Amino acid sequence: MPILHAAYKSIKVTKRRTARNLPIRSRLKTETKKFIELIASKKLEEAKKQLNALMSELDRASSKGVIHRNTASRKKSRLAKKLQSTQVSEDRGQTTENRKT
Repeated sequence: MPILHAAYKSIKVTKRRTARNLPIRSRLKTETKKFIELIASKKLEEAKKQLNALMSELDRASSKGVIHRNTASRKKSRLAKKLQSTQVSEDRGQTTENRKT
């Protein structure tokens, strides 16, 4: 149990911040899962739109201090890279099909 008054206050502050941050983190995870599912199902146009929305959410979360700005940047970079690699593989697949005919 906390002994000092400041320790009680820090517990209250932590609860308040956790209550504020949890839904934001949850929304980020949900949006990320949606993006991954779109990539897996090869819906690239929808995935681009989802990526833009997801990047906006990541920026907003980092500006509010929910996640660190470098974490947001890293996630944005990896997601964009995943979309790009999927697009490249799709393009290569189309050119290969064209060569066979």
